[in-house]
Amino acid sequence: LFVGFTCAVIGSSIGLVLGVGSAYFGGKVDLIFQRVMDVFMAFPLIILAMAIVSIFGTSMTRVITAITIPFIPRCARVVRSSALAIREIPYVDAARACGFSHMRIIMRHMAPNVMAPFLIMLTSFLGQAILLEASLSYLGMGVQEPTPAWGLMLQGGAEEFAESAPWVAIWPGVAISLAVFGFNLFGDGVRDTLDPKLRSR
Repeated sequence: LFVGFTCAVIGSSIGLVLGVGSAYFGGKVDLIFQRVMDVFMAFPLIILAMAIVSIFGTSMTRVITAITIPFIPRCARVVRSSALAIREIPYVDAARACGFSHMRIIMRHMAPNVMAPFLIMLTSFLGQAILLEASLSYLGMGVQEPTPAWGLMLQGGAEEFAESAPWVAIWPGVAISLAVFGFNLFGDGVRDTLDPKLRSR
C-alpha cells in the first residue's frame, strides 16, 4: 500500500507538470517531449519496471522509482490533451500580457484546470501500482524481506504450503484482488463525479 500510494502520487504529479508544460510551450519542446514519452509508452508497465529494477537494484526506493517512471508518460499524455485546449483560452493570453512568468502561468492558471483528468489518472494508478509491486515481489524483483509485501507472501506460501496450508497463499491473493478492485471502483467513482457528461445523467 505504501509503494502504491507513493508511486501513484509521485508519478501523477510529475506527469501533471510535464504534460501541462509541454502543452504550454508547444512547438519543438512539445514535439521532443512527445517522442520521448512514446519511447517510454512503447514498453508494457511491468517490463519497463523489471528493466529498471534489474539495473539499479531492489531496495524500497529503487522499486518505487521503477514503478513510478512508467506512470509519468501515461499521466502526462492525458493531461497534455486537456491542457492544449486550456492554452487557447483568453485568460492565459492575459496572464502572458501581464508579464507573468512561465512557471506561474503553468502552476497557477493551467494546472488547476486539468485537475479532473489528473485525479482520475491518480486513482487509476493506485490499483496498478499495487498490482505491479506485488508482481515484482512475487518474481523476487520487488522489496525484500523483512519488509512485508503481499507478493512476498505469495512467493513464500504458493509452493511450500500449497497442499498443507493453502490459505497462506490464498489470503494475500484475496487482499491484492480486493485492494486493486476497490481502488478501480474508487477511480470510476471519481471519474463519474468529475465528468459533467456523466454527472448530468
